[in-house]
Amino acid sequence: MPPLEKVSDVSGYSNSGFVPDQNHNNKDNKCLELAHRPPEKTEGKTSFDFDDLFPHIGAFGYYQIFLFLMMIPFAFFVAWVYFTQIFVTLVPEQHWCWVPELANLTAHQRKSLAIPMDGEVLNRCRMYDVNYTEILEMGIEHANPSWKTVHCQHGWEYNRTEVPYSTIATENNWVCDNAALPSTAQSIFFCGAILGGLVFGWLADRMGRIPALVGTNLVGFVGGMATTMCSSFWTFAACRFLVGMAFDNCFTMMYILVLEYVGPKWRTFVANMSIAIFFTFAASILPWIALWVSNWKMLCYVTSAPLALAIFTPWIVPESARWLVSQGKIDKSIGILKKFEKLNRRKVDQKVYDQFKDSCLDLQKEDEGNKNYTVLDLFKTPRLRRITMILIVLWMAISLVFDGHVRNVGTLGLDIFLTFTIASATEFPADTFLTAVLDVWGRRWLACGSMVVSGIFSLLATVAPLGVPSATLAIFGRFAINISYNIGLQYAAELLPTVVRAQGVALIHIMGYVASIVAPFVVYLANIDLALPLLILGVLGIAGGILALFLPETLDQELPQTLQDGENFGLDQQIWDFPCIKKDQLEKRAFKRSSSTRSSIRASFRGEVRSSMLNRSSLRKSVCVPENLAA
Repeated sequence: MPPLEKVSDVSGYSNSGFVPDQNHNNKDNKCLELAHRPPEKTEGKTSFDFDDLFPHIGAFGYYQIFLFLMMIPFAFFVAWVYFTQIFVTLVPEQHWCWVPELANLTAHQRKSLAIPMDGEVLNRCRMYDVNYTEILEMGIEHANPSWKTVHCQHGWEYNRTEVPYSTIATENNWVCDNAALPSTAQSIFFCGAILGGLVFGWLADRMGRIPALVGTNLVGFVGGMATTMCSSFWTFAACRFLVGMAFDNCFTMMYILVLEYVGPKWRTFVANMSIAIFFTFAASILPWIALWVSNWKMLCYVTSAPLALAIFTPWIVPESARWLVSQGKIDKSIGILKKFEKLNRRKVDQKVYDQFKDSCLDLQKEDEGNKNYTVLDLFKTPRLRRITMILIVLWMAISLVFDGHVRNVGTLGLDIFLTFTIASATEFPADTFLTAVLDVWGRRWLACGSMVVSGIFSLLATVAPLGVPSATLAIFGRFAINISYNIGLQYAAELLPTVVRAQGVALIHIMGYVASIVAPFVVYLANIDLALPLLILGVLGIAGGILALFLPETLDQELPQTLQDGENFGLDQQIWDFPCIKKDQLEKRAFKRSSSTRSSIRASFRGEVRSSMLNRSSLRKSVCVPENLAA
């Protein structure tokens, strides 16, 4: 078995999977005392970490609750940055050629006289090529199917009962030959997300999390407000590129900050509930905001203007103490921690901070040895290379299927506003379910099962009648892929070795953006056949789920630290191993982590999506290990 990476729990002692017996009580009880008194130096080294401070300053006190609530606006921002473009570029399913000569007739009369039928459906892109003035003078009320047809000559008219407001797509007639333009603009949005991840990740590492958080939200504000002045596709695409730069970053950096400041036992709650409640609520109300304002420009104002509030963040939210330590600003970091102590009504001995400072200096020396590793090291050995490639392809499949389901709601045959709300609301039960079962069923089979289930429901939706049956099945598919999405990045962070985990997770995350660029065009295939998008999403879901089975399970396993650890990780596992039915239950209990430790790992990894945020995260912990095991 490869060397094990030790992860401290909230008590401050190691949970390395060892259950002490009676012969080690005196020695191991010393570890338990770390939660109640300043840790001592052993063998010339300090044994102290950020998580060891929480029993002293408070794991989830008044200040942490305040910061948790401060996540609300940023969760709203990322939901609106992500989804607003859907409602800005909506095109009603029913649209047909506009014929000026028939302006005085009712809509039904105009369609009967000017628009050919494709079976039982109106043709969206062609009209009859006749002299309509003469037709009206002759009193003809219904078209002759034998008349010659041409492409629309004077624009289009739209069924306003489906989308009761004008959008930039309907104003510019992005239909028929130009129907791919909204999908192209959405792909350009994700190109912006790739650049934004690189730029603001670098900024977060150089100047701090708060400047990066403010910067990304201000870029989103500028791009969103400028969108209202667009009158052509390319100006619109340029503005959406800017808004894309804000995507994810505008929330993730706040997400990381708050996770860093709460104790391990509370990180699962903070990580899951910030998404399950705040993000889900913001996404669910967005369609009704669009209906309420009934104007695409006003919708851009309403969803973009609040991003400017991020400029007040430096006066409200503290800078990352971990980042300050990484920059050698240990005293400033301790000053922030003392603020937590004060607002949480705690009293901490100065010796605790002194011990923490010594530990930080030691960790800085440790980090020097890890600076020479690059993401290319993941591809130098055969097994680690295979794991990395599977993770990349798996995350790309998850990202494409997730984004495809998000954007496919308009083709399900129901009211898009109601369907979008219901589909978005599936995030809450998905997160709740995942929290309950992830540390019981494991990552591998749960990732496989949720993706396969998503794929099956998607395929069933292609053969179900259009309307409530197909929409219901598609929404179940969305629910399942939500689970897969929340597993994906955590799984990658647990499998990749510590020395390249930062860069590896960042690479995988960016490749997810690349896959998302394709998603709008998958949804666009509904213009050819309504079943095609769900067919593709279904096949990808099943294929991705099967692919997940070729990864090692990480549940109750210590994480790889070195490249060799990563190469050897999971060698003793079989493809059909399932955590719930392990034969040796005693071994499982012996190596079972405490729930608080697993919660800490899960919450931390869900936020590890930028290399600048990962480089110095607190993953390497000091531990107390009995001598016979340490050997």
